Amino acid sequence: MNYFTTPMTKETAFTVSSLNRQIQQLLEASLPWILVEGEISNLARPNSGHWYFSLKDSKSQIRCTMFKNKNHLVRFKPKEGDMVRLRAKVTFYGPRGDCQLSVESMESAGEGALQMAFEQLKVRLKAEGLFDPTTKKPLPKMPEKVALITSSSGAVIRDLITTFKRRFPLTELTLFPSAVQGSGSAENLIKQLYRADSNRYFDAIIIGRGGGSLEDLWSFNDEVLARAIFEATTPIVSAVGHETDFTICDFVADTRAATPTAAAELLSPDKHNLIEKCHQQRDALEHRIERHIQQHQQQLDFLIKSMRHPTERLDQQDKQLKQLNQRLVQSIRLILEKHKTNTEHRTQRLEDNSPQKALEAHKAQLAQYKDRLENSLQQNLSNQQQRFTSIIEKLNLVSPLNILSRGYAIPTKDRHVIRSVNEVTKGDAINLRVEDGIIECEVT
Repeated sequence: MNYFTTPMTKETAFTVSSLNRQIQQLLEASLPWILVEGEISNLARPNSGHWYFSLKDSKSQIRCTMFKNKNHLVRFKPKEGDMVRLRAKVTFYGPRGDCQLSVESMESAGEGALQMAFEQLKVRLKAEGLFDPTTKKPLPKMPEKVALITSSSGAVIRDLITTFKRRFPLTELTLFPSAVQGSGSAENLIKQLYRADSNRYFDAIIIGRGGGSLEDLWSFNDEVLARAIFEATTPIVSAVGHETDFTICDFVADTRAATPTAAAELLSPDKHNLIEKCHQQRDALEHRIERHIQQHQQQLDFLIKSMRHPTERLDQQDKQLKQLNQRLVQSIRLILEKHKTNTEHRTQRLEDNSPQKALEAHKAQLAQYKDRLENSLQQNLSNQQQRFTSIIEKLNLVSPLNILSRGYAIPTKDRHVIRSVNEVTKGDAINLRVEDGIIECEVT
């Protein structure tokens, strides 16, 4: 029977292109973004960077495409047979009539339940105060001994050792090797944490591993491990995964580092900065020492200037002696002049009163005055002589002649005192004045 020859049929026929276009519009309008779970198969990663694979279950499969700008955000490396959950959009490729999924994001199929468990544990521990910033212990500024709790193989331990060696190689590193993934790894981490913290030997502890999926990092979300970190007495730095990865260990630790390398940088001072600070302190110390020396040198120069040469002191004392001698002579002269004036005055009064009787009386009185005058003069003269003798004795104490009596000599050339060897030359005739005479000498 032929159904296409009836003359009454006026239905418009679709072209293949228009039909596929209609299917595409209907599919993409009715099924926008969806979540779908399945098993990866036929996975291909060409040089373009895009991923092409099929998602299947026990009965069906569908083609999938995940472009490069999306798949670089996936936190694990998918492989054939992995169970995954995709957020995708149904698309229809008209030229081939294929229906496929354009994948926006991908996670392990088990990550949904793990993420829920993670969030529930996070809320509960936070409510108990395990994340309270006031309980965090400060990191030491320059730790000498650091414990490393991580896998003994892989890039993490190499990065930690390399960073400490580059920044501050004096830090003593001790590895407490532990499994960081899989069954029993959480218990292993807890055991090694107790070992590192129990003896209080270390200044800080780094606990961590490299990046991975939520399932790979699940050991660091263990509740017992979180409580062990909270109760530890040693400051702990958590360095789990990459910068975008967060675990319970990160929240409860005293400090969270974005990466293991960042953790090593937190606990290792930069040796170049330390060397620079040492140089600055050395320069400051040298400057202070130099300034101190300059101050004391100025004080020494002042003291040297204030010192007086013995010859200068002798000259000053000789000048004072001459002044005293001059004052003594003037004093004696004034006394003599005074008494002479008095005598002349009295004599004049006697001459003015010439009667004989009065003259005799005045003669007697004059004799008395004369005796008194002579006694007074004699007494004054004796006092002045004693004073003069005392001054002479003081003068002799500082007299150059007295110094000569102690074995010193005064060299002279042409009646000038020689004060320096630069004032004579070979063959000059000089005189040495000693206590009891002059010695004539020749410079050889």
